[in-house]
Amino acid sequence: MSLAQLDRRHFLLSGMGAALPLLGCQPVSSTAHIQGGFTGIDHTRGHLLQPAAQSASASTWPAPSLTRRTDVLIAGGGVAGLAAARALRLKGIEDFALLELEDEAGGNARGGTVGGLPCPLGAHYLPVPSDDAPEVQDLLEEFGLRTRQAGRWVYDERHLCHSPQERLYFNGSWQEGLLPLNGVSAQTLAQYQKFSALVAQLQQLARWNVPIRNRPLAHIQKGLAAITFDSYLSQQGLTDPHLRWYLDYCCRDDYGAGIGVVSAWAGIHYFASRHGFSAPGMETQESDGLLTWPEGNAWLTRRLAAPLQSRLHTGRVVLRMANVKHGVEVDAFNTSTQTVERWQARRAIMALPIFVAARVVQNPPDWLREAAAQTVYAPWLVANIHIRAALDDRPGAPPSWDSVIYGSPQTTPGLGYVDASHQRLQTVPGATVLTHYRALGDLGLSGRQMLLDTPWANWRDAIVAELSVPHPDLAAKVTRIDIIRYGHAMAVPVPRKNGQIGIQTLLRKGQQLSKSSNATLAHDRLAFAHSDWAGYSVFEEAFTLGHTA
Repeated sequence: MSLAQLDRRHFLLSGMGAALPLLGCQPVSSTAHIQGGFTGIDHTRGHLLQPAAQSASASTWPAPSLTRRTDVLIAGGGVAGLAAARALRLKGIEDFALLELEDEAGGNARGGTVGGLPCPLGAHYLPVPSDDAPEVQDLLEEFGLRTRQAGRWVYDERHLCHSPQERLYFNGSWQEGLLPLNGVSAQTLAQYQKFSALVAQLQQLARWNVPIRNRPLAHIQKGLAAITFDSYLSQQGLTDPHLRWYLDYCCRDDYGAGIGVVSAWAGIHYFASRHGFSAPGMETQESDGLLTWPEGNAWLTRRLAAPLQSRLHTGRVVLRMANVKHGVEVDAFNTSTQTVERWQARRAIMALPIFVAARVVQNPPDWLREAAAQTVYAPWLVANIHIRAALDDRPGAPPSWDSVIYGSPQTTPGLGYVDASHQRLQTVPGATVLTHYRALGDLGLSGRQMLLDTPWANWRDAIVAELSVPHPDLAAKVTRIDIIRYGHAMAVPVPRKNGQIGIQTLLRKGQQLSKSSNATLAHDRLAFAHSDWAGYSVFEEAFTLGHTA
């Protein structure tokens, strides 16, 4: 089912609809001292490309005030666009330009500061990549994050997530790890073990890798890609509410929507592509860990952007991209000068989301229109919460990098928070920034509208109310909350009747491909690179697709 089919009535009748009363339920007197606002994204720039805005302004856009020329033009400065720029430099191609909508490159992996403390504006960690992602491994080696020592690769421990990493507020106390364990029944433990065995079995029956590299799916994977994760769990008799809560949390955290929306392929891929599912008493291999920084993945994107210097052009809204007789022609609106610039290039890389690409490519091919119509996006909210002093903690596991609150979607719609100061290992806890995440992909179009229409103060009160359950002193210690809204944060891997994921649907139809062995989609002199083409959004996918293009 497409999220576009989840209309407002369906949303209000579903369990997620009950979360709306949380907006504004906190007494104003307890939060009135908290400052803040919306930041990070200028949605008015992107909305210049909406159909209504286009029809009103297409004939009134000023004529290009100047023409610029470059060998290769990259549209989009997220991870894919930055990866493409790095790959060009590695090939000795220095004559290129990158156009970025916002005032800083990085896309969903940018960073900021609140109260002078660095914090993420979106993506906040990178799992240690496997050998399936050699391009990402090379990048980490270039940045000095991994080195060869005594014949084996070793990662810099200063950048690996410090312990304790994760904790869950469950049954009135904190427990280590995110899988609910304290006081659960033998039946629950048995269901954990059953799911662990299923994941291990599927790992033996098919190849699960990140990035997917558009390899053909095994027959069993196609079956999983055609149904929801919820349906698969029901077929397997996995009905335990604690297991389902955990799996729903994992899907919302990685894909922006829960088990009732994402495909069973995605739900299994979350575990099978890395280290399986470890149930109590069935622990397998130890995880290699993850890399994280106070500013999140902006640590990576800022280093990717730094060498570009004058070749990076921010505040540009790409209006049109067309194949012409001797190359590519691109019109972009400069938000600083309020003028239209025309760029002429030999070739171009379209590192924009699919739905944007379909709007700006002049006379787009049918397969691009189809891809845009099929791609479902999850809205996200990210809130950076500055607290002036350490919070009083409830009993159980100590403060961790990632803290999650167990609860129903009605009472606990968020995904917890990460502590931006965790990597500093300060001896005396003090002021810090807690980054809180909410994935709204389950809400369909209503989620995007709610994200746009809900006032900042309502979000403030809802977030404080939710996080005050384990932290009653939170409201008194919060000084500021900055909120970032992503209307189309990531592509959601929804089920497809043909049992395909992402770009593979188009590859099967024999569309035009580049000569690359990794089969980058191309349209004449335009190559396409964005995590959307993988069908789900993670750093490894975006970086590999950009590098390949």
